Amino acid sequence: MDGAFVYAVRSTGIYCRPSCPSRRPRANQIQLFPQADAAEQAGYRACLRCRPREARCSPQADLIRRVCAEIEASPEGAISLQGLAQRTGVSATHLQRTFRRAMGISPRQYADTLRMARFKSELRKGKDVTTAMHEVSFSSASRLYEKSDAQLGMTPATYLRGGRGMNISYTIVPCSLGRVLVAATERGISAVYLGDNDAYLISALHKEYPHAEIRRGSEEHSRWTGEIVRHLAGSNASLDLPTDVVATAFQRRVWEALRAIPVGVTRTYSEVARSIGQPSAIRAVARACATNPAAIVVPCHRVIRTDGTLGGYRWGLERKRSLIDRESLFSKRAAKDK
Repeated sequence: MDGAFVYAVRSTGIYCRPSCPSRRPRANQIQLFPQADAAEQAGYRACLRCRPREARCSPQADLIRRVCAEIEASPEGAISLQGLAQRTGVSATHLQRTFRRAMGISPRQYADTLRMARFKSELRKGKDVTTAMHEVSFSSASRLYEKSDAQLGMTPATYLRGGRGMNISYTIVPCSLGRVLVAATERGISAVYLGDNDAYLISALHKEYPHAEIRRGSEEHSRWTGEIVRHLAGSNASLDLPTDVVATAFQRRVWEALRAIPVGVTRTYSEVARSIGQPSAIRAVARACATNPAAIVVPCHRVIRTDGTLGGYRWGLERKRSLIDRESLFSKRAAKDK
């Protein structure tokens, strides 16, 4: 995005181009300007390292902006990839590859995101789900609910209530790593926490879902709880359980990549970033791992640093090491049995 805007850092009084290799400042220290002149009028000095006044918009960035403008100008989001290619004068294959490399998603996913944003806007205006659905031209209720699962993290009706009304039940049982809290709705696992203190686990659940209806229920979802406990004990290798969590599109992509890591195998944060098509998003991947509410089901413990050290783990590095060692041993035993 060089040439499209510059960012200024309040603490240093310097402004840079987006690709500047200098250390990234904290978000609350950043001020954005459309061009260098505006930043200088606000009292900022040009960075001597990246020389933002010399930045020119790259052809790729110009292409991405034109594609985004075409998609945004189509109210129904119905423009096809081939149609976008014809309007921008490039091949469909080149367009798809360039757009995904720059944005991390496909043009179709970008259109779906815009449509869902318009849908949420209609809900916030007080319209009911059916009316809002037709306002943004969703072809059917099934199509809407399919998209809402991926982009809202909940049903449209639940979103309309600001997340209130999510009916979560939880149980806390002993496991091989101390205590495990398993929380779920009728649709899937919402949280799996590990620890030694029940009060802390319960508090963490309420903090994760502050607007949900949360209650203790030992019998509900007992099959899912049993599978998780057996997995932690090493007697149940595969763990393919449904999830019902609130997440951003990026978090979901990372968590899906984590679930694809085989038992007994580890990946580095950079490898996960490359697997989702965003090799430079290593810190964002680490953040998505750290905010994963469904430990074990979404195996964030299988991600380590490039130098082989464990990195961080919300439930303690000893537990992370234990999980990795157990899964490695189980994998070797399974291979030997074959």
